[in-house]
Amino acid sequence: MVEKSQLFSQIVKHVGFWNFKDLYNFCYEWLKDEAYIVAEEEYTEKITDRGKEIVIKWSAWRKISDYFKFVIRMEWHILGMQDVEVERGGKKEKINKGEVKITFKPTLERDYESRWEVNPWYKFFRGIYDKFIIKTTIDDYEDRLIDKTVEFIEQVKAFLVLETKK
Repeated sequence: MVEKSQLFSQIVKHVGFWNFKDLYNFCYEWLKDEAYIVAEEEYTEKITDRGKEIVIKWSAWRKISDYFKFVIRMEWHILGMQDVEVERGGKKEKINKGEVKITFKPTLERDYESRWEVNPWYKFFRGIYDKFIIKTTIDDYEDRLIDKTVEFIEQVKAFLVLETKK
């Protein structure tokens, strides 16, 4: 069985003006540039009297070795999204208005191919291997994943602030 360590969970929330298409593409491209494979597990959209409600679930993963894999799960929840037209620099531009909330959940997966699950002895030795032999490697990979995810979150926050100020 894959051993998973969810390292933290953080929410980015923005209410106001922003561009959904640009934010979606920005997040996708950032993950692709960092060599993650992105899978969209869910995309639902429904029209309400307040505007569109959109739920998106992404799972982005990247192999680090034959034993370790970085996974960043993102859950988007958009409420009351409406298309609006604003004037910026003398030009009319179509953007979105509403509330966007993105939850980030980075997870370090060990033995993601379940190679150590063949028999009970392997599973026992994996426990020893994880706790005593590669403990510092696990800590190092967890720190690297935390740092990268925090960097990504900061980039998303900066993107939303820049979109608001355009």
